[in-house]
Amino acid sequence: MKKTLVLLATAFAFVSCNKALENQYEITGTVKGIENGKKIFIESVDETGRPIPKDTAIVNDNKFVFKGDVTGMDIAFIKLEEGMQTLPFIFEEGKIEIEFNKDSIQKSKIGGTFNNEKFQEFNDKVSKVGEKISQFKKDNDEKMKAAQASQDTVVINQVMKEFKVIQEETQKNMKETYVNFVKSNPKAYVSALLLENMLLSNALTIEEVKENYEKLDPSLTETKPVKNIKKTLDAATAITIGKTAPDFSGPSPEGKTISLKESLGKVTIIDFWASWCKPCRQENPNVVALYNELHEKGLNIIGVSLDKNAENWKKAIADDGLVWNHVSNLKFWQDPIAEQYNVKSIPATFILDEKGNIVAKDLRGDELRSKIYELLHLQMPPAPTKTEKNTAEREEMKIITEDKASKNNVEKK
Repeated sequence: MKKTLVLLATAFAFVSCNKALENQYEITGTVKGIENGKKIFIESVDETGRPIPKDTAIVNDNKFVFKGDVTGMDIAFIKLEEGMQTLPFIFEEGKIEIEFNKDSIQKSKIGGTFNNEKFQEFNDKVSKVGEKISQFKKDNDEKMKAAQASQDTVVINQVMKEFKVIQEETQKNMKETYVNFVKSNPKAYVSALLLENMLLSNALTIEEVKENYEKLDPSLTETKPVKNIKKTLDAATAITIGKTAPDFSGPSPEGKTISLKESLGKVTIIDFWASWCKPCRQENPNVVALYNELHEKGLNIIGVSLDKNAENWKKAIADDGLVWNHVSNLKFWQDPIAEQYNVKSIPATFILDEKGNIVAKDLRGDELRSKIYELLHLQMPPAPTKTEKNTAEREEMKIITEDKASKNNVEKK
């Protein structure tokens, strides 16, 4: 009987110790080459990328310890001081171990908890994939510097050609590494982070993301990246061609609330743009001409701006002569309407029929004009004869538009 009581007491003590770690973290780490008394920090970032302070510790004998309360999981960063490199890790409950290498972040190590062990496993795989391109840079650094100094274009072009081949191979292998890790580790928080990253960067199609999302472990359902993935997938499903365009409303430049529903015509263009978006501004004259030509026949437009500054938004509307309805929440990429329509780059357009159904997306120039005429059941007049000059101008705009859209997509992230 006494033995049983002792065993029960021991078991109870063990459970009590484990429960004491619930919703708490303890990070023990080492860092070499730092004098005693120096501060070391933990930060996370908000949706706009701004740092959020989490905790501070003091380095003593090349060691540091963080302790505190935590709920859920998040990506966080260890840093020594402003301007120095940061080490990402998974901020979660439990005992986390970190070896911080201030001179080479890539040589740092994280572990202790399940998700940090998995994060380290992923980092090791990525480092291995990147070895070939790193070695190529190292082997050809002096050759490239000498060629640039002597303006030897033959050598420069040859090195760049070889580098491009290795770069493309590395990018392909890196994508495979991401995807394979997600498939092999459905319970790991880093898998959710990777899948969200591939969704935002368009590395995977919506269908591919959905397939992998559905295989993630239910334990990740309430995490931030999985919620973001679900939100984006739901939005993408809601705005497929053939679906009714989701209604929305927002403040106009005059401060009134305007909705999509009240802006519908026989044909409606939802135009996502911004005053700072050069390709959007370059396309505006075409849209103005189309509106002036066909508004009386039933074409309506509602502009949704991703501006942050009200005055810039209003000035662009006036300068470009955009006389249709406009709304903006002045929240940049966090605009709820842009999120609702899964807009990742601008310009972006949605073409609606008289029932408010989405019939086309992202048409511009002649393609947009042709589609609007078709939907209004009108005979389109012959297009003006292309000259060498205006053909070149259109091609230049296409290049600029595609390049800027890509940059906008990166900026969002």
